[in-house]
Amino acid sequence: MQSIIYLCVTIILCIHTNNKCGFLVQGLTSVLTSSSDIEALKAFKASIKPSSITPWSCIASWNFTTDPCSVPRRTHFTCGLTCTADNTRINQITLDPAGYTGTLTPLVSQLTSLITLDLSDNSFYGTIPSSLSSLSKLQTLSLRSNSFSGSIPPSITTLKSLQSLDLSQNSLSGFLPKSMNSLTSLRRMDLSFNKLTGGLPKLPPNLLDLAIKANSLTGVLQKTTFEGLNQLEVVELSDNALQGIIETWLFLLPSLQQLDLANNSFSGVEISRPVVGGGGNSLVAVNLGFNKIRGYAPANLGAYPSLSFLSLRYNALRGAIPLEYGKSKSMKRLFLDGNFLMGKPPAGLVASGAEVSGSLGDNCLQGCPAMSQLCTPKQKPSAVCKQVYRGRPTR
Repeated sequence: MQSIIYLCVTIILCIHTNNKCGFLVQGLTSVLTSSSDIEALKAFKASIKPSSITPWSCIASWNFTTDPCSVPRRTHFTCGLTCTADNTRINQITLDPAGYTGTLTPLVSQLTSLITLDLSDNSFYGTIPSSLSSLSKLQTLSLRSNSFSGSIPPSITTLKSLQSLDLSQNSLSGFLPKSMNSLTSLRRMDLSFNKLTGGLPKLPPNLLDLAIKANSLTGVLQKTTFEGLNQLEVVELSDNALQGIIETWLFLLPSLQQLDLANNSFSGVEISRPVVGGGGNSLVAVNLGFNKIRGYAPANLGAYPSLSFLSLRYNALRGAIPLEYGKSKSMKRLFLDGNFLMGKPPAGLVASGAEVSGSLGDNCLQGCPAMSQLCTPKQKPSAVCKQVYRGRPTR
């Protein structure tokens, strides 16, 4: 009798309060998960090809004869999602890398309590739904290592709570949204290994890590793009088609630690010495290799107090290796190979007991001691060096 009364009261309360109770399971237990969330989860699963859902995968356990948020989860909904503390809303979808193939349904936008959406390392394809803009609480969006195509929807820049965005290793194309700087909570952004084109828009103001490697970005690096990024620690823009001069403001960003601009088409570097207590003092690694940088090796880089890794390999640098590189107390790895540097290398780099590794090979150096690991591979043929220096001595 008490069971019947409890069941009736539950139904009456659901109707009276217009509460989205879902359905009843196990005879007497009220399902609290929002019906809109259940609808979204059903659409999410339906958008995945059944043939890609293996029996041991998380999605295989999504059986809608039970409430997604019911506990304990012994047989159904065993992984892939979590719920809010009151078991009424889905707040995380984190799929296992089980090789799921399918599209991302626009109805995922109904999961308005989501803080994490992570579909990494699967085989999802198609476009990224613009309806993701409805997920106002979303903090982490990771679609890494899938096959998404099309452009990055501009609506994604309305996600004011987003802290981490990883769309790397897909087939995304087109320009970056102009309103990227609207993502005021964003700390980490990785868009590497896609087919993105055009220049960099103004970036989110609170970024710590920026990675857009291996795309087809073009244009020059503008100071306005990085303006106000006082917390930016890592910049990875290698393997693009960026060009122009790398100016000193970039090296002097207040918190910058790592800068990777390798494999682009930069033609020059302008850099001043760091100011004590100012920007540049945290810079640890700089990679400018495989560009088209001409002129002398920038001596002022040797004055950066924390710089331990420097690569200027395979550019078109001429003249002597700056003495500052040999005097640096922080330098541990130095790659200057593949240029047209001449003269004798600084003693601080090649003397017995020197702790710097890397390479000074494939240049026009004289007196590079064979005992030094830095002096491999061998130098360019003298005929090549004479041609570069138009017959003038390279000493």
